[in-house]
Amino acid sequence: MPEGIVIRSTGSWYTVYADDGQTVLCRLRGQYRLKGIRTTNPLAVGDRVTFQIEPDQDTAVISHIHDRHNIIIRKATRLSKSAHIIAANLDQAVLIATIDHPRTSTGFIDRFLVTAEAYHIPAAIVFNKLDLYNDRNNETLNRLMSLYDAIGYAVLKVSALDGTNLNELKALLANKVSLLTGHSGVGKSALINTIDKNLKLRTGEISTFSNKGKHTTTFAEMHPLAFGGWIVDTPGIKEFGLYDFEAETLAQRFPEMRERMPDCRFANCTHLHEPDCAVKKAFENGTISPTRYKNYLNMLRNDFTDDN
Repeated sequence: MPEGIVIRSTGSWYTVYADDGQTVLCRLRGQYRLKGIRTTNPLAVGDRVTFQIEPDQDTAVISHIHDRHNIIIRKATRLSKSAHIIAANLDQAVLIATIDHPRTSTGFIDRFLVTAEAYHIPAAIVFNKLDLYNDRNNETLNRLMSLYDAIGYAVLKVSALDGTNLNELKALLANKVSLLTGHSGVGKSALINTIDKNLKLRTGEISTFSNKGKHTTTFAEMHPLAFGGWIVDTPGIKEFGLYDFEAETLAQRFPEMRERMPDCRFANCTHLHEPDCAVKKAFENGTISPTRYKNYLNMLRNDFTDDN
């Protein structure tokens, strides 16, 4: 039977890019559930599937979902115990962030990075709208870029409007399957349209009332890039609630903490109040960022307010 990759999900119907280059509208056969994970969507963009064309129809039925080598996932809502799979089988996850117009908090950035770490997906941060920043914005931008670069994340500053560093962005995305996500209004769709003129994704304006973006992408969708590779374009995300995280393993998702954990006195150290904690010592002497440590504490408390 033919196989392909899910490139668009609209709830009950899925667009599959078949191995022969054709696109086929498919639905799922029966009930699929991931073992041990209660999800709102059994099938995600990026999934590889086997399908069968329905008799006398242009549509098909998906009969098998192949094993995934990774997924990226978030809580479906603030109060829900369900999870939503954003995408599967990724080479990297790229967060489009902005210092202002709208603001992306470090709390949001760190929850995204922690989720990528948990699912062993390399992550990068692209700060957009460089053309709009004043001196204070640029000071914040440079501080954050230095912070995340020192930890080991790929960081880039760009402008979709004036074209700054867009060749570097293309090099980051070339020949990879990349998730692109971020708050509504950060200019994600405009960036994609600028680096690949073949793509004409809807772009939106910033609300003057809330200084937040308006949703322009309704469903997750994969797009081939003219210079090689695929991007997974996602709806703008207001929150990035962590799903199924344990306090005992959370620090392992912070590379700068993970590096120092073997030097803690206790193997089960939570890095809060224990004596001879190498992570606390690094925080106190300034080698672990106060912002990152504070965001770690907020995650331990399941406090996802974006005040940083």
